[in-house]
Amino acid sequence: MAAVLFDFSGTLFRVESTESWLRAVLDEAGIALTGPELADTAAALEVAGALPGGADPVEVPEDLAGLWAVRDESAEQHRAAYTGLSRRVPLPVPELHDALYERHMAPAAWSPYQDAADVLRALRERGIGVGVVSNIGWDLRPVFREHGLDAYVDAYVLSYEHGVQKPDPRLFSAACEELGADPRQVLMVGDNRTADGGAAALGCRVHFVDHLPVAQRPDALLPVLDLVG
Repeated sequence: MAAVLFDFSGTLFRVESTESWLRAVLDEAGIALTGPELADTAAALEVAGALPGGADPVEVPEDLAGLWAVRDESAEQHRAAYTGLSRRVPLPVPELHDALYERHMAPAAWSPYQDAADVLRALRERGIGVGVVSNIGWDLRPVFREHGLDAYVDAYVLSYEHGVQKPDPRLFSAACEELGADPRQVLMVGDNRTADGGAAALGCRVHFVDHLPVAQRPDALLPVLDLVG
């Protein structure tokens, strides 16, 4: 293999829990909820699918369905889709909906999987190009820099910067071109069989990992090193 493409959320990094996300915003705003109130509100936000990178909505409201389908094609659509979902849940003050969206973009909201650094470092040492291909509505580069992984990434191909989202092969093609790699010599690693599986249309090999909490997935990326030879 000449290069490896990685998905971001659920593959290299995992976002904080919905309760941690909500608590961080409430603390910043100086607003206190009781334990049961916090738990109930976090549960409602999770059902709504309001945390980007977290659980998908149990049901997408009809008035948001069209926006939801193309949410990753622009920063504006991404923000509108997720704040639209969070506004289904009553919060102490309306401003918290925007604050929640801002919080999810903070490097502190994300944790790398335990084996991510070792795998990325090993690929760099072998001279294998590394790209990050993500369906996302904001710049994730600061997350990689803050966690010390940016030095191992050669290219970032983000849906909102290209106006196209996975599984559209054009996003994977852009990554291969940026890395100067023949798609037939590229491995795509992701957690979503539909979105990340789109790379197969170009002839890329595809490998899937499970989107689990960090503590429950200590070494799922290590097989990548065997797959690249």
